[in-house]
Amino acid sequence: MNRRVPAKPRVVFFGTPEFSVPCLKFLSEISHLILVISQPDRPSGRGLKLTPPAIKRTAEQLGIPVIQPVSVRTTEFVRTLREAKPDLGVVVAYGRILPLAVLEAPRLGCVNLHASLLPKYRGAAPIQWSIINGEAETGVSLMRMDEGMDSGPVLAAVKTPIDPDENAAELSERLARMGGELLRDRFLSLMQGELQSVEQARETVSYAPMLRKSDGKIVWDRSARATHDFVRGMNPWPGAFSWLGGKRITLHRTSVTADEGNLREPGAILHSDDRGIEVACGSGAILIEEVQVEGKRRMSVEQFLTGNRISMNARFSAAV
Repeated sequence: MNRRVPAKPRVVFFGTPEFSVPCLKFLSEISHLILVISQPDRPSGRGLKLTPPAIKRTAEQLGIPVIQPVSVRTTEFVRTLREAKPDLGVVVAYGRILPLAVLEAPRLGCVNLHASLLPKYRGAAPIQWSIINGEAETGVSLMRMDEGMDSGPVLAAVKTPIDPDENAAELSERLARMGGELLRDRFLSLMQGELQSVEQARETVSYAPMLRKSDGKIVWDRSARATHDFVRGMNPWPGAFSWLGGKRITLHRTSVTADEGNLREPGAILHSDDRGIEVACGSGAILIEEVQVEGKRRMSVEQFLTGNRISMNARFSAAV
């Protein structure tokens, strides 16, 4: 159904992290961005300094008004949205489920750009879980929003392979660019009502729950490939960690050296040199190439070994 499209549609944008930025920048060029809604500033860093989210910093640079409601379910917030008289709401990694009153405030409702090929990996951490689970491909989906969690009909999607050594930060950066490009390519068709809605297949729904810091603990009886996937999926946050000689060690970069075979008990160190520390898994082995001792900076294994001797019988473990 064709709609009459204003020369510059009035858009409200919901977003919080760096992932949202490419879409915001694109929309600032082709629409009238009347308002950006972001989550509140959060304490960050060792000093726990109150830090604005990436989308707020970008919006302020672009001269777009920003509000950061503690709750999106108040009468006052809904009234603010309605009084802005938006044509469309665009949501990209905002981090909260929006109630029906908010979804219906824009004249044409709200759409969401999600970092997975829906209906797979609905939820807060689709990029991380797609890597952890060893997926060969992922993508971004543009969907019309309903009251559920990433459950609305899909309007458009684009796929991309996942490199077997790509970590979550690297994939997130690629998908953010792809999301901006998808929105750019389909925005006019979206506003004109030309995009076909496809309901998500219930039988293939899967979820990507929010990660906690404790979720980064490495279980060494997984296969080498699964352990490597876990490390890169947890990078940069919450970080895949284990214990060695009473020290908590975060693994930042690994590679698979052996796919099969029970080389020694899981977690046992097979050898170490300037190239890395080779560790036995449930089957096969990985080479740890970059680490971070708790409370210290990230470093290469060569730098780590300069100040840390590894005994012949040393092994990584899931606890101190």
